[in-house]
Amino acid sequence: MVRTLVISVDRDNDLGVKAGVRGPVIGRKATLTAALRLGIADPEESDTNAIMGALHHHDRLIEKSDSSDGVEVAILTGDVRVGPRSDRAIASQLDEVIRLFQPDTAVLVTDGAEDEASIPIISSRVRIDHIEKIIVRQSKGIESTYYYIAKAIEDPRWRARLLVPIATFLLILGLGLILPRYGNILIGSLPLIIGGWILAKGLGWEQQLERLFDDMRSSASGGLFSSLLWAMSVVSVLFSILAAFDIFTDNVAYGNRSNLWIWARAIDEALQWLVIAGVCFSLSLGVLRWKEGTFRGQSILMIGLGLVAYAFINATVDLLQEWPNYQPSVSTVVDDWGLPFMSVVFYYLLRVVVDSLRNEDEDPNANRHWGI
Repeated sequence: MVRTLVISVDRDNDLGVKAGVRGPVIGRKATLTAALRLGIADPEESDTNAIMGALHHHDRLIEKSDSSDGVEVAILTGDVRVGPRSDRAIASQLDEVIRLFQPDTAVLVTDGAEDEASIPIISSRVRIDHIEKIIVRQSKGIESTYYYIAKAIEDPRWRARLLVPIATFLLILGLGLILPRYGNILIGSLPLIIGGWILAKGLGWEQQLERLFDDMRSSASGGLFSSLLWAMSVVSVLFSILAAFDIFTDNVAYGNRSNLWIWARAIDEALQWLVIAGVCFSLSLGVLRWKEGTFRGQSILMIGLGLVAYAFINATVDLLQEWPNYQPSVSTVVDDWGLPFMSVVFYYLLRVVVDSLRNEDEDPNANRHWGI
């Protein structure tokens, strides 16, 4: 006896938002009703075709299976905010379906790559024997292409992904052509921005940045003190940019200097503001964690690590400003690099103290007295 579960995944929860159907939807009759309600609510929704494809695959398996085999169909719904929240909802609903039906294998029917992102969640709980993608047949031509572009612009999920990069590119290009003096700098920054975005996509920094922005939003709403610290960090970053920009544009004072010296000077001027921004931001997160009762000392370690980085970068910038007239000697090296290495020792001691306090809080027997 083999029990097969046919699954259709609606990761962005169109079924709940447009048709008012909560997941999971289990059974052929309930699935057919959900597909009809979604199709009536939005005839252009592709998830309707995916659900119909799951019903088609379910009926075909019943026709070919033995009488002792079991076949069931289910719809798993996520959340409008596609990401960790929708994945948790899909995992919870899948656990409920598995508890009720106890399948041996699964067949996944999707309508695109977005729903296929839930494959690791499903495969970790039940073996997937087949994945079927439902592609709706459309007429070819310019009119169809225009229709898809117009629908993508109207969709709030695709609007930000499609229009924001294009608008940013056009704004930078337009400002570069309008400004006669600094236009080449703006146009030259386009490959830098695009390269940074591609690097972030390749290394998977999106989730880390999303968590960072969530912490920033929570910090801004967590209290007045943490909000002020967060605002000070933003202002300090702006001041660092202005300080570096003044060095690059002051041709009277630094026009006869080399490019290496100008870059070192700009970094030196901006570095102090960046350190202030980092300290304020770490303190704002620390205040927020302390108010929530989840303070573990990470913000203190971030401040210590930032000071270590500041000491080494500052020493390197001072060396570059004196290059090639820098004369290495024992006293010069000790004066220039003594503070950076002392900061490493300080950070190590700070980490030992924080880890010891953290382990003491986590030890359930730390405050327990034994004996009479």
